[in-house]
Amino acid sequence: MSEPTSNVAEFSVSEISFSIKKTMEDSFGYVRVRGELGRISRPGSGHIYLDLKDDRSVLSGVIWRGVASKLKIQPEQGLEVIATGKITTFPGQSKYQMVIDALEPAGAGALMALLEERKKKLAAEGLFGEDRKQLLPTLPKVIGVVTSPTGAVIRDILHRIADRYPLHVLVWPVRVQGETCGPEVANGIRGFNALPEDGPIPRPDLIIVARGGGSIEDLWGFNEEMVVRAAAESNLPLISAVGHETDWTLIDLAADVRAPTPTGAAEIAVPVKADLMGFVDDLSRRLVSGLNRLVATRRTELRAAEAALPSPRDLLALPRQQFDSCASRLERSLTFNTRSHRSSFQSASTRLSPFLLKRKSSDARADLTRLTSQQQRALGVAISQKRQAYEAASARLSPTPLLRQMALSAERLKGLNERMDRAAQQRLGKSRDRLEGLEKLLKSLSYKDVLSRGYALVRDKNGLPVRSAAKLKPGTAINIELSDGVVDAVTTDGDAVPPAPTPDTAPTAKPKRASKTKASSKHSGVNGQGSLF
Repeated sequence: MSEPTSNVAEFSVSEISFSIKKTMEDSFGYVRVRGELGRISRPGSGHIYLDLKDDRSVLSGVIWRGVASKLKIQPEQGLEVIATGKITTFPGQSKYQMVIDALEPAGAGALMALLEERKKKLAAEGLFGEDRKQLLPTLPKVIGVVTSPTGAVIRDILHRIADRYPLHVLVWPVRVQGETCGPEVANGIRGFNALPEDGPIPRPDLIIVARGGGSIEDLWGFNEEMVVRAAAESNLPLISAVGHETDWTLIDLAADVRAPTPTGAAEIAVPVKADLMGFVDDLSRRLVSGLNRLVATRRTELRAAEAALPSPRDLLALPRQQFDSCASRLERSLTFNTRSHRSSFQSASTRLSPFLLKRKSSDARADLTRLTSQQQRALGVAISQKRQAYEAASARLSPTPLLRQMALSAERLKGLNERMDRAAQQRLGKSRDRLEGLEKLLKSLSYKDVLSRGYALVRDKNGLPVRSAAKLKPGTAINIELSDGVVDAVTTDGDAVPPAPTPDTAPTAKPKRASKTKASSKHSGVNGQGSLF
């Protein structure tokens, strides 16, 4: 029996999943959900995955990368927000989620809580510390303003600077409200800092970040973390002029100086030129007056010193009198000195008479005679003393001790002679053996031994050995040394045949002459042997 069939339609998993997805999107195509941000995840793709929760439920949400870059506020855990988007499902995991198109804080209280939390975080990093603050330049040459180029703020700043102290102003145009406000302001601050010192665009000495008043939402771009960090990292002094006097933003805490209004920032940045000129004029007048008083005082002191000094006539009166007195005494002194020297010369001339000279000469001669006789007597005494000493020494040198000493010396000399003979014989034996060895070595190396074996030594007329037959020409005189003597010879052509010997020309004490090259091998040498060289 067959089983009963059902008339209920069958769906595949994908069909039922996409059907539910379509139903969810049609029913919840546009919703606004209020809740607290829980888990937040930012993968490398740029999308943001988060959870919206309340005290009883959790709703998963996703913000696509294109939407995430345009959000007014960045999602932070614990922030109460209102999310706008649509509800859809994720068929791959049978989950539903919210695709968020916009995100805004749930009221001013949430923004203030976020602002307070961000303020505590940045303060903990030391970005608001007083030690980071820089002093403003007294007279800046160039001022950079980061603000909107079309608003009233820039006109107020330019008018105020022109009235007080005209100088060069650079404007970095930015949006002062909206999603791109924060990045543009941060880029403006960093851009001014990046300008080179001697570049085509002058580098400002001071930066003013300015904006008019507004609500907390309007000023929120100046509370962005990137703006605060750019202000804290600025190497150029920075004045924050955002909002009115009662408006506070985080850039005010990170800036070097906070101005209550943009116009106040211009007043803080530059002094009043008229006041400076008046101050300089006052200093100039005070300087001239002080110089005049100083000159007058010095003139009075000089006149008083002049009055206290004596006149030149009085100063020279006493030296003139002393000079006249010395001049009158000088003539008398010279006359007296001349007379004194004349009398001294006269008394000396009386002592230099010939009689006195003769008497001194005779006295000196007598002294010389006396000293000569004393010297002769002293020499005689010394000679006698030396003779006595020599006689005593000769007495001590009697023949008997001398003979004994000579005998001992002779025996000692004989022993030394015997030792010397033995040493000389040993030395001669060693030298003879060495000489015989050297003689044998010389004989073994000498060419005489070679000559005794039938070879011959050929020399030219200069006595130099001939080493090659090619160097000899026909008719060259040579000497041939054999083992038993030396013969003279003259070289001939190698092809010539020597004449046969006749009875009348029989060989005598000299052997036949040697020929050159090929003939030398046939007719030279002894016993048919060639030359050694």
